[in-house]
Amino acid sequence: MEKENKQTINSNLSNSSESFQVNHKNSDLNANEYSLQNIIIQAIKLHSIGKISEATKYYQYLINKGLNDCRVFSNYGTILKDNGNFKKAELYTRKAIKLNPNYSNAHANLGNILRALGNLKDSELHTRKAIKIKPDFLQAHLNLGAILQDLNQLEEAEMVTRKAIKLNPDFATAHANLGNILRSLGKLEEAELSTRKAIKLNPNYAVAYCNLGVILNDLGKLNEAESYTRKAIKLNPVDISALINLGNILIKLGNLEEANIHYKKVMIIDEKNLDAVYGIGQILLKKGNHSEGIIKIRKAIGSIGFNPKESSITIY
Repeated sequence: MEKENKQTINSNLSNSSESFQVNHKNSDLNANEYSLQNIIIQAIKLHSIGKISEATKYYQYLINKGLNDCRVFSNYGTILKDNGNFKKAELYTRKAIKLNPNYSNAHANLGNILRALGNLKDSELHTRKAIKIKPDFLQAHLNLGAILQDLNQLEEAEMVTRKAIKLNPDFATAHANLGNILRSLGKLEEAELSTRKAIKLNPNYAVAYCNLGVILNDLGKLNEAESYTRKAIKLNPVDISALINLGNILIKLGNLEEANIHYKKVMIIDEKNLDAVYGIGQILLKKGNHSEGIIKIRKAIGSIGFNPKESSITIY
């Protein structure tokens, strides 16, 4: 199961009350036609509707023009992060904070970037700063809950995520994240209720279906766990977590052949996935092929960073 829904990490675009017509047919930059301020608004609107390549062109133009606007640097930083360029994203987002130390979006975005870089303490620091500047910052509360879960500060993670739900009771991601945290705390019945709430709010929420499958598996409700995990895979056929979790459930149900198929699907997506290697090893052992099964299991256990106790594969 994923520790947190990747959808919880969002770009925080600045909003502008100024009216400006977006020209979708021709995004060529023309400084004579638009003022730099209008170009900023154009860039933000393009970014907000998902026209990332065009928004990037505008942000780069503005930066190259020497414009020192915190929104430009922060929003460009989110694009760099989404493209996996974390170090450069950090550089531009810190520039945004230098330009405006009280810009809550930039602190929240830097928190996301630092979390991706594994710098959890600084990530927590900047996310808390965003909340201090803007106490009702919903996304920052949600992000802080995920960071605290990474830090294994589960009680506070629960409290912060409940605050996000209080800010927006219909925020499906917050309910799904709370379900993850409650599961980690061993509150399985509450985790089930919270995750079901996420699915009710968003019936196409693949990660929530996957997570509910894991919780139901923990509760011993294997047939229902299988059903929800299959729904997750139907919504997202390449979700590695769901494929592994289904393999786990199918092993418990005694359906070794299909479990093996799902682990092999994972290996097609990620040939070095240790959960899948470990799961295949278990199947081989159960089929009586002890020598090859032991080789697979030792390969997984012997790999740096792999702990079967923390794996999505149950140890038998």
